[in-house]
Amino acid sequence: MSNRDTRIMDRPRVLFVDDEEAILETMLFTFRDDYEVYTSTDARRALDLLAENAPMAAVLTDQKMPGMDGVEFLSEVRKHHPATVRMVLTGFADMDAIIQSINDGGVYAYVTKPWEPDQLKQLMKRAVDYYALTVANQDLLDQRERSTRFLETVMDQLDDGAIAVDEYGVIQAINRPVHAFLALDEDPRGVSLEEMLHRYSLTAVGGAAVKVAGDSDASFDEIELATTDGTVRLRVKTKSLHDDGGRFAGSVILICEISHEPLRRRFDELLAGLMDAKEGLRGPLEQARLGLRELVEQVRGTGVDSAGMGELTQWLSRSLTAIENWLEVDDALAREDFPDAQLLMDRMRVAGARWPFPEGLPERVRELGNRVREYYESGENPKQRVL
Repeated sequence: MSNRDTRIMDRPRVLFVDDEEAILETMLFTFRDDYEVYTSTDARRALDLLAENAPMAAVLTDQKMPGMDGVEFLSEVRKHHPATVRMVLTGFADMDAIIQSINDGGVYAYVTKPWEPDQLKQLMKRAVDYYALTVANQDLLDQRERSTRFLETVMDQLDDGAIAVDEYGVIQAINRPVHAFLALDEDPRGVSLEEMLHRYSLTAVGGAAVKVAGDSDASFDEIELATTDGTVRLRVKTKSLHDDGGRFAGSVILICEISHEPLRRRFDELLAGLMDAKEGLRGPLEQARLGLRELVEQVRGTGVDSAGMGELTQWLSRSLTAIENWLEVDDALAREDFPDAQLLMDRMRVAGARWPFPEGLPERVRELGNRVREYYESGENPKQRVL
């Protein structure tokens, strides 16, 4: 059976399970002024009551019951309602059952028969307070976990790697780029930064971070790391964190992958040579095409997968597309009497859209565009190269 005092709906809920109704009536009378009391003479029915009326702060069950004894019942409660505080009512002769209930049911306390009402009330109050504390702590842990997941989600959107370390040097958060740059194969949160760097032979990263943090004139340090795919160049920065009172609270280590920078400088030089060409452009375009293709192979050979390398790969692809279209249009105008004018217009449009700097087309390319438009409008082709 179950009893429920409708006057105390918002009070902590407790459950008593005993096959003797007289004992349940005593429990109801003893506790109904302080708690929302549920009772049951059947352990299996009691499990249903728990499921239907969760959360339940505490449960007190007799050990010797037909069908399902107290140990079995508390084991099920522990499995499905781990926060509910579990207690067992037993006699002195049942010490083996008490030990088993502690092991299997994770009991908070056991009560021996006969019990003192005042002592039982004090025990129940401690159990309910323990439940409230457990729930509050779990709420704080859940909130912290949500905050941590949110922080990591934000950090994962950064192109640079970031490691958040608390004042004790323990890693609290780490983003996806760090895993990629440093080839980490596990979650190092909760591990000291020193231990993690030593484990992966990354002491150079820690040394760079310490150097930057201790040198007021140094904003960053650059290091090279050997990986299975080659060498990765990293730029390391450190930012100290302080709370509202100015107390040191930890630091953030920012790691930027810069292996692409020498290749990007070569890329910029190739394109700048095209913009600066004063005479014929065809030779410089062919040289740039060859240089860009070499750069593509060099990027592939680094084995580095980073935002910088990804962007450079796009620029290389776009530039090659533009140059190859310009050369093919120039060839068509010089080689064919009546090339497809619409195709030439389309090629020029694609090349202009792919060129990384559409506002700064080389002078001879602009002349090539004008020649294609004139041919499109007049149908007259002098069969001369423009580039």
